[in-house]
Amino acid sequence: MQTSQIYLSTMGCGTWAWGNQLLWGYNESMDDQLQEVFNLCVSNGVTLFDTGDSYGTGRLNGQSELLLGRFSKEYQGFGKENICIATKLAAYPWRWSRQSMIRACKASAQRLGRNVDLVQMHWSTANYAPWQEEGLLDGLADLYQQGLVRGVGLSNYGPKRLKYVHQKFAERGVPITTLQVQYSLLSTYPVTQLELKDICDAMGIKLIAYSPLALGLLTGKFSEKGPFPQGIRGLLFRQLLPGVRSLLASLKEVAESRNKTMSQVAINWCICKGTIPIPGAKSVEQALENIGALGWQLNSSELAELDKAAANTDKKMVQNIFQTK
Repeated sequence: MQTSQIYLSTMGCGTWAWGNQLLWGYNESMDDQLQEVFNLCVSNGVTLFDTGDSYGTGRLNGQSELLLGRFSKEYQGFGKENICIATKLAAYPWRWSRQSMIRACKASAQRLGRNVDLVQMHWSTANYAPWQEEGLLDGLADLYQQGLVRGVGLSNYGPKRLKYVHQKFAERGVPITTLQVQYSLLSTYPVTQLELKDICDAMGIKLIAYSPLALGLLTGKFSEKGPFPQGIRGLLFRQLLPGVRSLLASLKEVAESRNKTMSQVAINWCICKGTIPIPGAKSVEQALENIGALGWQLNSSELAELDKAAANTDKKMVQNIFQTK
């Protein structure tokens, strides 16, 4: 899919875990494995890498971008020319001018050792500091007009704000390439209730589905009895697992009949819904599993069964607090 000279692969790779100790237990000894993950993804046609300038905790701030810069430079194989690095710039309280966004993007480019391909607004400040957003949006459009990026995107925007920004950018001749929302079988809200897919289709915007495996809940690797992942994810899983029993059972049934894993079915479901899922991968095993979601499609009765199970689930993923209406 060629959009504003950007090639967007059918599936991408999320790199939130690359540098995040707090939630994902990252440490620097994982870097060689992550380079293998990167190489494996690109050589299998997964060339979209989603990151953010806020990724990487504490002293590792910006680590995800640094690693992506290094990996993309060192990779010399098939698909290199299609690599698209998409960075989300955080709407930090101290960022409010258009110049602050330009500085932020240049800092990301410096960490990457190359220009950012697709720059995205990480979240809208409309819910809590609407005055802050104007400068940030102006800066985003400036980046495109100054040729510092090849495309701009938004993240966690709802229909009302999306239409507003679309109009604002159209006046400057700046197209919106992508919109990124939390979307999975446990988070259908952005599409079923906010109707963002239809709106994006009408505007020529590609919808990116982040957290397509609901932080790992949809992998089938965790049960109500435990063991649970460490920290915050563990707490969330304890709360949600009893209420998602029927959905996981449907997912398992489809996976077994297809000779696929539950993760592969959950990711393929996102693709069938016309979105670009960006599951994360910290290991070669996870990357291979994600890649196994490509090259086939669920049929209409399987999709209907999963849709029904998703609609009837007692518990849903918590929506991002920054998601706007």
